[in-house]
Amino acid sequence: MAAASFALALLLYFGLDLPEAAPAQSYAADPDTVVEITYGSVIKLMHERTKFRLHSHDVPYGSGSGQQSVTSFPNVDDANSYWIVRSQPDSSAKQGDPIMHGNIIRLQHMRTRKWLHSHLHASPITGNLEVSCFGGENESDTGDYWRLEIEGSGKTWRQDQRIRLRHVDTGGYLHSHDRKYTRIAGGQQEVCGVGDKRPDNVWLAAEGVYLPVIQRK
Repeated sequence: MAAASFALALLLYFGLDLPEAAPAQSYAADPDTVVEITYGSVIKLMHERTKFRLHSHDVPYGSGSGQQSVTSFPNVDDANSYWIVRSQPDSSAKQGDPIMHGNIIRLQHMRTRKWLHSHLHASPITGNLEVSCFGGENESDTGDYWRLEIEGSGKTWRQDQRIRLRHVDTGGYLHSHDRKYTRIAGGQQEVCGVGDKRPDNVWLAAEGVYLPVIQRK
């Protein structure tokens, strides 16, 4: 288990723009240790009810925007389910800073470098708000902004906390459910945005490489 976690850390490190000393300081999520999610961490988001992971791949939607599709995926070990937690472009937040309730974040798909995005296009299965991946390293807009809402009394995002992500432009909550695609993404669940709080828009930080909090002087 330790060897697998170390291999994961190395794999993710070489795909990130991290300081030279970072691999010794970063660590894979340990189920026996409660850790904070910080900017620059690479995580999987698990849908609380179905246990599927937020997922994307270089396959466009066949309807709506035609942008890169986003689903939730049943297998834990799929590399297309990793997301880098980023701040807004004009934010003063730095890599290693903790993320607070109410902060606006962006999630960058590690494999394709596109941003978790939403807009008013209809989602393919339910007709709710479409969630896609869009843009790139130097292409991001407010459609990539998600406000962190921590359930309960916690103020700082930790791995053991239930969260919701609310899209800034549309007001829709990141949502999934047990209705599945049958063709290109067969067996994967739809991810969409809905305008109200429901049990199916609660997520948890799962596997990943969590950068430790950096104490600023």
